[in-house]
Amino acid sequence: MASIYLIGSLRNPEIPTIASSLRAEGYDVFDDWFAAGSIADDSWRDYSKAKGQTYKEALKDYAANHVYQFDLHHINRCDIGVLVLPAGKSGHLELGYLLGQGKKGYIVADPNVERWDVMYLFATAVVYTYEELVSVLKVG
Repeated sequence: MASIYLIGSLRNPEIPTIASSLRAEGYDVFDDWFAAGSIADDSWRDYSKAKGQTYKEALKDYAANHVYQFDLHHINRCDIGVLVLPAGKSGHLELGYLLGQGKKGYIVADPNVERWDVMYLFATAVVYTYEELVSVLKVG
């Protein structure tokens, strides 16, 4: 079965639940990035600032590159990306990268979202529920 890179926010407690459900469907799901915890980005920022680094300098440091290479490796090896909203800039960049590689990319959105975005048309499909996601994944 296909390999899925699950994309979302470190602050979204639904990520592990969705990942486990997709595994139960037989998918190889990568969501290990979630293990860093909800304040991982904030901790990296605070540590880098304490070292006297600017944001641009911190992006070139070992810690940032380690995390980036880790995620990139798993994005590259997966067949499909699934972005679970809400998500931030990183999640949208990851999905865009996957789509740019010619891979399928799905967005799980809130049907009542206030701010619409036409660029979600880049995605293979936009779905509202986990059940709908599983259905479109099975169709391919």
